[in-house]
Amino acid sequence: MDRSTILVAGGSGKRLGGPVPKQFQTVKGRPLLMWTIEAFQRFDPQMALIVVLPQEHFDIWKALCMGHRFLVPHEVVAGGEQRWHSVKAGLAKVKGDGLVAVHDGVRPLVSEPLIARCFEAAHHQAAAIPVVPVVPSIRETTAEGSRALDRSKLLAVQTPQCFHTDLLRKAFEQPYDPTFTDEAALVERLGVKVALVEGEDNNIKVTTPMDMRLVELVLG
Repeated sequence: MDRSTILVAGGSGKRLGGPVPKQFQTVKGRPLLMWTIEAFQRFDPQMALIVVLPQEHFDIWKALCMGHRFLVPHEVVAGGEQRWHSVKAGLAKVKGDGLVAVHDGVRPLVSEPLIARCFEAAHHQAAAIPVVPVVPSIRETTAEGSRALDRSKLLAVQTPQCFHTDLLRKAFEQPYDPTFTDEAALVERLGVKVALVEGEDNNIKVTTPMDMRLVELVLG
């Protein structure tokens, strides 16, 4: 089946700090987003890659690609106000009815085996997401205060989230809901079961300066 990947890179990076959005901040001499794009290009050099950016960042990204001689083919699409709008804009550019992945542009350490597991599971089960066990102790706030949760029953969700393309299109025909958290939750509202795939501890979403340092260490 044909494969496509939507790379969502619309964050402002306020928690990370710095003069530019986090997807453009440099690790090992290149912007984070370039590392992420290359991870998917290595997995499948023929796969369509759609990068969703805020319209006002187009010129910055074009200049970065020229300056770094970044030649991996990809299409740039303008995102929207929230992630839901950005993914929908990227999905509109996906051709055919094969498989599509949605991945955070600031998860540059995603491995080829993990990408392969997610696409393979989606191929057989229509929808698949990578998850890892929750390590910290978790508490839920209540009207009376708070209570401990059994973390053995909890999982942290990562990306890429992979789907049959026609299924994800159908999911995005549903009205926008401000409680939207991820694509898997939207698909589940159609009554479709989402397969869980073993994620990876290194597949972090860069949010803080400490995350940047970890990415730099892993990339060597």
